[in-house]
Amino acid sequence: MLQPGLTIYLSGPLGAGKTTLVRGLLRALGFSGRVKSPTYTLVELYPISRLYLYHFDFYRLGEPEEWVDAGFREAFGGDAICIVEWPEKVAGLLPPADIRIELQITGKARRATLSAQTPTGGNLLHRLDA
Repeated sequence: MLQPGLTIYLSGPLGAGKTTLVRGLLRALGFSGRVKSPTYTLVELYPISRLYLYHFDFYRLGEPEEWVDAGFREAFGGDAICIVEWPEKVAGLLPPADIRIELQITGKARRATLSAQTPTGGNLLHRLDA
């Protein structure tokens, strides 16, 4: 159900499984290569067939303006899917999320709460629920 142009925010504490969730998503999309955490590189790009998936991790950003200076704005809203870990680090600069996934650690398990932030996200979650 993922479509070009989607923006997905991943939130949760360190170790909640944000990168693991992205890794599982990429595997489900048929990507068989190495999936690295973008903690130090800030972004990893995964071309999958005709789809481009950008995986951002802003945990190590010192100032929100670093996001602007890096030119990441160009990746959003086009033909790519952008998944963002730690979106609060650049609050107010990112485009709105279509879907927000909040991960919580509950003992040895994880709980994911999905919420739609745009009509596009609402349609996607409605289709997922059906």
